Amino acid sequence: MTTFNRIQLLAKQQGKSLKQLARELNFGESTIYKWKTQSPKMEYLIKVAEKLNTTTDFLLGKTDNPNTKETLLNEEENDLLAAFRLESEDLTDEEKKKFNNSLKGMMKVARGLLNDDSKWKE
Repeated sequence: MTTFNRIQLLAKQQGKSLKQLARELNFGESTIYKWKTQSPKMEYLIKVAEKLNTTTDFLLGKTDNPNTKETLLNEEENDLLAAFRLESEDLTDEEKKKFNNSLKGMMKVARGLLNDDSKWKE
């Protein structure tokens, strides 16, 4: 996979066209498309990597892992994940599916409550 393909893939995953990405980075609209046949300058590559929350190593094909340290879980997310694993470790696969679906439902309800202060009781 070329640098251009990797940029195109990440942009698509983030719901962006390459023209939109170029505008956000204050590049000319055709700049990224030129990278189909030319190597980008490092200064441009760094800006693209930062905007797409990845590394220049991924864009250059030195690694297949697009994640950066920023995509790792924070402490609160790690605590939630640990609690989830603890509560679901002895469940069957079918029970895990039901458990996951109930959690997703609870998250939707909680999100709805956040949008309506009248539903919260102290």
